Amino acid sequence: MSKAQRVMLDAMLRQGPQGFRPLPVEQMRTNFAALMALFRVPEARTSDTALGERPAVLVEPEGEMRPGTILYFHGGSFSLGTPQTAMGLTAGLVTRTGFRALSLDYRLAPEHPFPAAIEDCLAAYQALLDNGTDPESVAFAGDSAGGGLTVTTTLAARKAGLPMPGAIVAFSPGLDHTRTGTSMNTKAGIDPFFTREGMTHTGDWYLDGQDPNQELLAPAVLADLTGFPPLLLQVGTNELLLDDSVRLAERARDAEVDVILDITAGVPHVFQSFIGQLDEAGHALDRAALFLTQHLRA
Repeated sequence: MSKAQRVMLDAMLRQGPQGFRPLPVEQMRTNFAALMALFRVPEARTSDTALGERPAVLVEPEGEMRPGTILYFHGGSFSLGTPQTAMGLTAGLVTRTGFRALSLDYRLAPEHPFPAAIEDCLAAYQALLDNGTDPESVAFAGDSAGGGLTVTTTLAARKAGLPMPGAIVAFSPGLDHTRTGTSMNTKAGIDPFFTREGMTHTGDWYLDGQDPNQELLAPAVLADLTGFPPLLLQVGTNELLLDDSVRLAERARDAEVDVILDITAGVPHVFQSFIGQLDEAGHALDRAALFLTQHLRA
């Protein structure tokens, strides 16, 4: 690990524009898009498509494509972002695995609060199944809010009687709208992206007055993960959301689910995005790609 890179990155993030300051939603969306446009995107073929009546982007490797599908859910606190803002991560997985990916443009709060995003993600998965895709050849992957959607969409799929996907990969997932993780306090001021105030700002848009004490809003606290597919959780120690992953991994363990809790020291939220700036970013994506190739069935 490069300590110098981690220190430099932390300083840069604290000095640069913050995408998660409590501002009007359109300004936050503009700031977030500008921030994510700074990240390098690996070479891959992209084309517009649709899944479950929502727009999506199909991402394919430029070389030989292997059987397998990554259904990708972008991050952005359930209120910001598009498939393009997560294209670095999506294309990074595609180029490393040879699988295709479909990145979903799910509905956002505050215009479309909970459970609209989960409904869209579930409909996208249903559309893949209806098209004859083998569920064991599908992985759910996502970052931040999208990482949370990989888990809540799987819960919704199980409740709907759908087969489980073959694997789940979640980068720095948001898994607890009760905000009761210890790291919400211990990492305050250490996390260069988030504050409790900022997370409450966007979280209130998503909740829209609903009680967060329910499985689909706080799976790290309340979810029964029985029957889940193999699960990879990647998170950094400099995150308010650190304990979301830690507690979900414990619930997976208790449910006899194969789970890898992959914690990297001294790195920020969704550190996998910082390819070229942080050695740990590429290493983490390599581990995620290996996990996917080991668990998806052709």
